[in-house]
Amino acid sequence: MKHFLLIIFSAGIFSVQAQNSSSIKRLDGSTISSDSLTAAIEKLMGKADVKGLAISVFNSKKPVYIKTFGFSDVEAKKKLEPQTNLYGASLSKAVFAVLVMKMVDDGVITLDKPLQDYLPKPIYEYEPKVWHEDFKELKDYPEYKKITARMCLDHTSGLPNWRWFESDEKLKIKFPPGSRYSYSGEGLTYLQVVLEKITGKPLEELAQEKIFKPLGMTASSYKWQEKFEKDYAYGYDNDGKVQEKDKDNAPRGAGTLETTIEDYSKFLTAMLNKKILSSKSYKELFSPQIRIHSKNQFGPGALEDGNWNDGIELSYGLGWGVLKSPYGTGAFKEGQGSGFQNYSIIFPEKGIGMLIMSNSYKTGEIIKYLLETGIKDTYTPWQWDQYIPYDAKP
Repeated sequence: MKHFLLIIFSAGIFSVQAQNSSSIKRLDGSTISSDSLTAAIEKLMGKADVKGLAISVFNSKKPVYIKTFGFSDVEAKKKLEPQTNLYGASLSKAVFAVLVMKMVDDGVITLDKPLQDYLPKPIYEYEPKVWHEDFKELKDYPEYKKITARMCLDHTSGLPNWRWFESDEKLKIKFPPGSRYSYSGEGLTYLQVVLEKITGKPLEELAQEKIFKPLGMTASSYKWQEKFEKDYAYGYDNDGKVQEKDKDNAPRGAGTLETTIEDYSKFLTAMLNKKILSSKSYKELFSPQIRIHSKNQFGPGALEDGNWNDGIELSYGLGWGVLKSPYGTGAFKEGQGSGFQNYSIIFPEKGIGMLIMSNSYKTGEIIKYLLETGIKDTYTPWQWDQYIPYDAKP
């Protein structure tokens, strides 16, 4: 019955009327018409040569504007539609974090018990079926036994982002677990593998059961589905070159989500309305777990500390970045890969948010302006995320 009601809830907020609000309210109380926003988006796309773009804006905790622009396949001149499959990239992590917190609510796992303690033998003794289940190299890093679910979700596990980014392409512990923020897909994958062993269920089954089906997200999956073949987008790099569509990834909560602008809008709507999770877990999700002082999220600037983002008290929650603004907490998540560029931010206290999904890396050059125009978000740490505007490049 609970799942049925959630589906009715998610379907109801996606009525045609809900998507056609003529006036959009922004954080500072000002408004912008749908037509004006559409015109501004089209102009910005032209400035940065963005191939395809999908935008949702949320007012009063529901979407009031959902629109797609450009092409899903430039060569074939195929238009990007609200139902077009888009690669979610690291938007995957926000969904996975909610799944984990649902497991916490269900008593399956706790945030602060070392993950190794849930297993009958060391994680490195298990024979991997896919590469991301191979933890043999952790045998040389006994400190991995301190890693908890909380550390994986707030990116303080000490594991690298991905092993293949390391000079020796090996898995390792780079700093004491819990001591520093450092973005890590490997950390979330370790948590996923332990969760799969505890429950005896694969990630996709858990996600469908706990998240996608209850929210009516029928076009979302952590693995490629045959039904996606009829309408999916290709990604385009910074030079406008089409990227090969990857369809054979093993499901990973850190980065293999396939979804649509409509489906992911359902997810963000559920977050704004505090669905799926208990109030305690919802609060934990968006509570600062660790302050972030680095100049940038990636690259050399990730190791350079300073006060660049002290004004917004930039921090990480559980699976989401969090910031402070005059309008309350902002919870954000990025996602980039294979030519796709995504960003979402919600301000739960105001019931306002914006979702940007694109099959063009160049969208990073207009994210700052999209947020300012759509919802007057001047708080997103675009410099930390290295979303350098097209007109600010050297």
